[in-house]
Amino acid sequence: MRQTKYIMSKGLAFSEEKDMEKLRRFSLKGWHVSDFKFMGYSLEKGESSDYIYNVDYRSLKEQEEEEYFDFFSSSGWTHVASEANIHLFRAHPGTKPIYTDQETTVEKYRRPSSSIKNFAISLVLLTVLMWVGVIISTGLLNSVLIILAAILSIITVPTVWTAIAAYSNQWKAEGRRGLVNLAKTIPFLFSLLIIIMLFVIVPDSAVRFLASMIIGAIALPTAIWVIMSIYCKTRGKRA
Repeated sequence: MRQTKYIMSKGLAFSEEKDMEKLRRFSLKGWHVSDFKFMGYSLEKGESSDYIYNVDYRSLKEQEEEEYFDFFSSSGWTHVASEANIHLFRAHPGTKPIYTDQETTVEKYRRPSSSIKNFAISLVLLTVLMWVGVIISTGLLNSVLIILAAILSIITVPTVWTAIAAYSNQWKAEGRRGLVNLAKTIPFLFSLLIIIMLFVIVPDSAVRFLASMIIGAIALPTAIWVIMSIYCKTRGKRA
């Protein structure tokens, strides 16, 4: 029997609590998370134990790591793995939560939303400039800009989606229900915009191509997630 396995994540920005509950269920079956992997987690087979999991988002300098992990350890939380500024911890049920009040919870979610904001804004501005260039250019330059704009679109759309989810988590912690509900309507409004771009703005081929690329930018990561999810479930049944 295999001693390691891989499970998919739905994305911490989108489904942090569900991911943590999922890891707990696997621990009850004797499968304990050991590391982050591409779009998921690596698990190792061991004794069945009831662990609760939690994540923290914090950029650490090398000299800060020991003090940071010692602080959590003294509170009953064992460091499991880290990936960039994401740190995964586990503890036994009944352990005091990592964050116990609104102020610290808000700060937890403010860090990832702030870090991704500038990156997302830069990508959006650069992508818009590229598509403006596509619309006003001709010849070889137009062909080059189309390729660059298409690549940027595929990167930008998931990044913006993640940024919106990160800010939604922050607003939820702050109790700003109106902004949380607004974030939930964005996918519908975005889909409506794509339909208009495809079927109403017919004459402008560049705009229609942009709409197609946005659809591709959404469909590609979704397809990858579905394929990997099916693959993981198939492997799990064979194990």
